[in-house]
Amino acid sequence: MSGPNGDPHVLGGGAGDDGGEGGDTFEEEEYAAINSMLDQINSCLDHLEQKNDHLHICLKELLESNRQTRLEFQQQSKQLNTGADVQGSQPPA
Repeated sequence: MSGPNGDPHVLGGGAGDDGGEGGDTFEEEEYAAINSMLDQINSCLDHLEQKNDHLHICLKELLESNRQTRLEFQQQSKQLNTGADVQGSQPPA
């Protein structure tokens, strides 16, 4: 369960259960290390998200290019087939 600031709620005693300040310092260092690791993970995830977005854009462009090329080939094929039909129906000279 989390506290009001999103910090984990620690059951049992709180800071200073051992009667000294050493426990607080260790917890603060531990939280700082965890926060640093989470920041690094977040940074890596942001970088991956940017790469994913870039790849998505590139793939969409490639897909559109392939569609356009396929349409051009289909049109050329139709024109060649139509031209061959016209030549085939005419008597030889």
